[in-house]
Amino acid sequence: MALHFLVESCSDAAVGDIVELVGAEAKHAAVVRRVRVGESVTLGDGRGVWLEGEVRDASPSRVEVAITSRSAADEPAVRLVLVQALAKGDRDELAVQAACELGVDEIVPWQASRSVSRWEGPKAVKGRERWATIVREAAKQAHRTWVPSVSEPVSTAQLIARAGDQRMLVLDPSATNRLSAVTAQGDAAQDDAAQDFLLIVGPEGGISPEELVKFEEAGAERVRLGDTVLRTSTAGPAAIAVLSVALGRW
Repeated sequence: MALHFLVESCSDAAVGDIVELVGAEAKHAAVVRRVRVGESVTLGDGRGVWLEGEVRDASPSRVEVAITSRSAADEPAVRLVLVQALAKGDRDELAVQAACELGVDEIVPWQASRSVSRWEGPKAVKGRERWATIVREAAKQAHRTWVPSVSEPVSTAQLIARAGDQRMLVLDPSATNRLSAVTAQGDAAQDDAAQDFLLIVGPEGGISPEELVKFEEAGAERVRLGDTVLRTSTAGPAAIAVLSVALGRW
């Protein structure tokens, strides 16, 4: 498979045009990935545009690609939104990376009551930028036409307020219903086709009883993935995979 690169400015590129990779992307292509003149590569703007081309010139400061094919992919009609609770170490970052590779469409950092990590002031800005970088690199690796967005961090109250008419699914190991059973009923793929899925994953200590009550009062459904308890770094990606099958993406 051809190497893939993100060039946000290539949205208007047409067949026959020359698209330039500059800065860090050019250095990554020429030095790290070692692209060579004549090699076939793909480019994307992260917003649906997909370009195929041939490398015409390659240096650490500039890589030129002649476009040979262009297509565009629509954004999914039903979006998968991962609400990932902040976690200590790199567990939340691992969740973000894997979820992006598996098809999530938006990631929302959540300051849960049991989150050990706290994003406040400048740390919130830095944390969001860090997640956005992880998402961008994971999207490139996965050859995604649409790069997921990373939203502003939210509190529990803000999360409930933004839910709107989205279908909220709260991952809870003590829930009665399995996620596979909920999506197997057909409503995920047909009846609620216009609804986005808001998938809520708690931190290491789990979602507090008070938060679970608030979510249920807001119309959320509590679901579990199986008989075991998954880490916060793996629960979200696993659920994204289950929903991708239910929605016919896989």
